[in-house]
Amino acid sequence: MQSRVLQLEEGKDPTVLSRTNQSKALPLRLLQLLVLFLALCIAFSFISLYTIRHFGVQSVVTSVKSTFQPCYEEPGSLNKSIRPPSNLIHTMTDKELLWAASFVPRIKKYPFQRVPKIALMFLTKGPLPLAPLWERFLKGHEGLYSIYVHSLPSFQATFPPSSVFYKRQIPSQVSEWGRMSMCDAERRLIANALLDISNEWFVLLSESCIPLYNFSIIYNYVMRSKQSFMGAFDDPGPYGRGRYNEKMAPEVNITQWRKGSQWFEVNRKLAIQLVEDTTFYPKFEQFCRPACYVDEHYFPTMLTIQAGNLLANRSITWVDWSRGGAHPATFGRADITEEFFKRVLEGHRCLYNNKTSSICFLFARKFAPSALEPLLHLAPKVLGF
Repeated sequence: MQSRVLQLEEGKDPTVLSRTNQSKALPLRLLQLLVLFLALCIAFSFISLYTIRHFGVQSVVTSVKSTFQPCYEEPGSLNKSIRPPSNLIHTMTDKELLWAASFVPRIKKYPFQRVPKIALMFLTKGPLPLAPLWERFLKGHEGLYSIYVHSLPSFQATFPPSSVFYKRQIPSQVSEWGRMSMCDAERRLIANALLDISNEWFVLLSESCIPLYNFSIIYNYVMRSKQSFMGAFDDPGPYGRGRYNEKMAPEVNITQWRKGSQWFEVNRKLAIQLVEDTTFYPKFEQFCRPACYVDEHYFPTMLTIQAGNLLANRSITWVDWSRGGAHPATFGRADITEEFFKRVLEGHRCLYNNKTSSICFLFARKFAPSALEPLLHLAPKVLGF
């Protein structure tokens, strides 16, 4: 009997033995996990205390905040909409750029303190050899002007950060004198300048242009003018109406055909008309090719048709055609004298706000790089800056 009981104990169900062993092992495993968790907590506490002690609570909080990115964007203030582009280099195509520049606020009164600026738009091949003269002209008038430079795409400017021309190049393309690509470059300059809502007046200049008066005189002259300055006259000769193509009708009739200087000043209203045009552009692109020089006819004709009463029908950039030829005279070192500027500045009569004025030209061209040194020398006495 005793042996049977012993055999039964030795032959216990193995399943029962296994459950007994698991129940004994489970508390041991929980204990190990608890110890590991406590060790990690202690280690994290030491690291946190060390970081706060050496770097401070403020820096820890700041670093955490700086990595946080909200999943939505808060509505922006008006400043974001009216702030001029911080970088003139963009990836917009000309079509996109002209579209973006054509926006016009429907409410005329600005809901902020707007200081109107004059946009100086330089259409160049490459360097700006007269830049030091412009630097002096603009000094002390920050906030009243903007600069835009359209050069050949291959040219890379090297102006120092202190220069007013630093990073003022816009995305450009090759432009040829007398062809539509020249007008494209001009529209590109205007469109980029229109992206700054503070720009009110737009002046097209070349690398050979100089100012003839100090900044205050030029700024006030343009600001107070009731008209924009673009030559737009009817030339009945072979270099005027003789360039007209009958295929431009009905958009442009021969009686509306105008000619004028490439160098102009327009206000913001006319600048928008220049970039938004899709009516006259195709006609000029197709039917005004050399010997029809489109940069002399496109803008003067279009604006005469659309807003002729807003044009003074004269340029404010002086040039000398007295030497003859296809291009005006160029002036170098030997030409820059007080007598020369007397001839440039005196003896002119023109209409300004329907009154006779002796100040007719604000800028002059064409000046060679060799003219820079004498210009800088004479500027304080003759030009007033």
